[in-house]
Amino acid sequence: MNRPPRQASPARQTAQQPSPQAAQRPPGQPSAAADRPGIGGRLRALAGAPAVRWLCLLLLCAAYLQGGFNKLSDFAGAVGEMRHFGLAPAWLLAALVIAGELGASALILGGFYRWLGAGFLALFTLAATLVANRYWEMAGMERFMAANSFYEHLGLAGAFLLVAWHDLQGPAAAGRR
Repeated sequence: MNRPPRQASPARQTAQQPSPQAAQRPPGQPSAAADRPGIGGRLRALAGAPAVRWLCLLLLCAAYLQGGFNKLSDFAGAVGEMRHFGLAPAWLLAALVIAGELGASALILGGFYRWLGAGFLALFTLAATLVANRYWEMAGMERFMAANSFYEHLGLAGAFLLVAWHDLQGPAAAGRR
């Protein structure tokens, strides 16, 4: 049986036409993911939404917000925590930790000097993990748990450094991301 050649549907014809951005690209330059239809382009658009970015920053700051508010609501407990780790003057350090955790989180979430808030929390996290998670001085299950926490906190510090680096790239770089 001889059938006539099949013609592409209007939807398929539209998908095959280059986007205006692709038409402006010099020959040989690879196409950007945003030019391609499909799940990649949709995920990129979702990831670039300001609300999603802010939610990600909130999740990153969650432990510091929770810790700061808990210490603020139980200042005696915060002072006790400083004493537990041998830090003095305990009351002053507790107050500085509260101000640092809440203040840096506010800078990050507010976008005002975000790089400074993120840099502070990266350094604070490194210092705190060196004080609280000294797994090399421990044995058994205590060592295992402290080592896990130590390296998780290194990752968290790295995430804050990445936030600072992105913020220092400025608004011109935001279009390239």
